[in-house]
Amino acid sequence: MPERTVTVASSVGLHARPASLFSQAAAKVGVPVTLTSAAGKSVNAASILGVLSLGIGSGEEVTLASDAEGSEGALDELVALLSRDLDKE
Repeated sequence: MPERTVTVASSVGLHARPASLFSQAAAKVGVPVTLTSAAGKSVNAASILGVLSLGIGSGEEVTLASDAEGSEGALDELVALLSRDLDKE
């Protein structure tokens, strides 16, 4: 299963606006993606409530995974998004 690990760059982590932007992007990539926190809890990346429930802070590592065909590009796109400070955009 393709997966990527990335450090969350947003200054407040994946809360409120950054979580919303991320979950919307995950819904648009066209493949199911799982977001897993460093603590090992996994949620559907397209679910805003799921993403918020992880309580991911700035600088924390998360893992994105998808076993769907053609998911490599989708994972790369989402990693690029999390690598930016979404609070300043």
